[in-house]
Amino acid sequence: MTNLITSDQKRLIIGMGQTGLSCARFLTAKGMSFDLCDTRQSLPNQSAIAAEFSSSQIFNGDFTDTLTGEFLSQYQELIVSPGIAIAEPAIAFAQQQGSRVRGDVDLFAEYVKKPIIAITGSNGKSTVTTLVGDILTAAGHKPAVCGNIGIPVLDVLLQDENYHCYVVELSSFQLETTHNLSAAVACVLNLSEDHMDRYSSMMAYHQAKHRIFSGCKSVVVNREDPLTQPLTSSSMPTRSFGLTMADNPVAAKHQYAISADNYLVFQQDKILPVEQLKIKGRHNHLNALAAIALVESLPTDFKVSERQLQQALTQFAGLPHRCAWVAEQKGVNYFNDSKGTNVGSTLAAINGLAGDDKKIILIAGGVGKDQDFTALAKVCQQQVKNVQLFGRDASSIAATFAATFDSESALTHTSELAVTTEQSETLAQALVNAKAVAEAGDIILFSPACASFDQFSNYVQRGEFFEQLVKAGGQHES
Repeated sequence: MTNLITSDQKRLIIGMGQTGLSCARFLTAKGMSFDLCDTRQSLPNQSAIAAEFSSSQIFNGDFTDTLTGEFLSQYQELIVSPGIAIAEPAIAFAQQQGSRVRGDVDLFAEYVKKPIIAITGSNGKSTVTTLVGDILTAAGHKPAVCGNIGIPVLDVLLQDENYHCYVVELSSFQLETTHNLSAAVACVLNLSEDHMDRYSSMMAYHQAKHRIFSGCKSVVVNREDPLTQPLTSSSMPTRSFGLTMADNPVAAKHQYAISADNYLVFQQDKILPVEQLKIKGRHNHLNALAAIALVESLPTDFKVSERQLQQALTQFAGLPHRCAWVAEQKGVNYFNDSKGTNVGSTLAAINGLAGDDKKIILIAGGVGKDQDFTALAKVCQQQVKNVQLFGRDASSIAATFAATFDSESALTHTSELAVTTEQSETLAQALVNAKAVAEAGDIILFSPACASFDQFSNYVQRGEFFEQLVKAGGQHES
């Protein structure tokens, strides 16, 4: 372990993952000194990191031993990676002693000179962020699509001359350490319970998300979700999206909706028939409306023609692992929604695929993140034929389902369960069980509503594994 730093070193980057190293490279490019630390005792690439940042000291250890509050408070600035909660007592102590706590997005906001389109929400962030980028690209603009979508904001900022604007997907974790983003337009797409293992309440989660509106020039809000609407001045330029529109033309001003004859519309003007979209389901239609509203909230420098808008909308096929069709086997359609890592996301997937008949067999499970699964149980009771649960929290989710079904049965005075549930250890076995109850015309929807890290490294690996299982006929080793 390296000796403690001297008093003239003022910045400490906490976390040496992708975001932390992005911060280190950015500070290096700006000629600023810093040290690095990580709660892991050693990283596989630590020697390479030490060689790249040879003028920086590196510290390893947890917050109760090496990275104590007293140690952290020696630094005037703590640049905290999003995977580390700033409520951590050692960080909170240092902040109380005067250390400034910020993140990579806060650094980005300090240096960026071009318009920011800022997007957050519990679900649909990556879809909307990508689609906004596609629309702007179709119109000849050069957007940098970055942030929580996988490309660190500081990496693209170092190539600023290549871009006209920044389309930034933001997580609540990133927003915790962002103080004044000053976006050209900002949007919270929707809010449902998520990350309750990190936040003390839904209110705390809501407050983190709404930091996106700090200093913004205009906003886009979801009329279907009051929790997305910021506390901003009535003079703030605002556009909104929703399934329906106000009948009064004055009230419908700056509103995007889906018309009775299934068109995407702005006010009374038709944009595109819904059937021409490759992305399916009402949740994805709302995502398309949100993307249009965000683009059309930008300054006139970013004008997009009707033809260019339609081109981007009709060519966008959605994202991998996001309610993506995988295959049809014996009349059963398989959908991979591995990116559905919370209850709200899975509810959206079910509602998007549900028809008049109960044809959906849901495969869900993993790490529940202390969410309440009651709402999912109620929707499954109404719209799902069978539920297959797997992974670490399968039994606790099943218990919530059973309690919900019992409560609903008592209210309706019926003893029959509207949906059957079954538990498995693995995803492979859950798929075998789902296939056993599926009939021609059914949908097997893999939408876990949970995090993946009990059995997989991330949602991508989980989704790829599901697709391999399906294409192998379900005979993959578990």
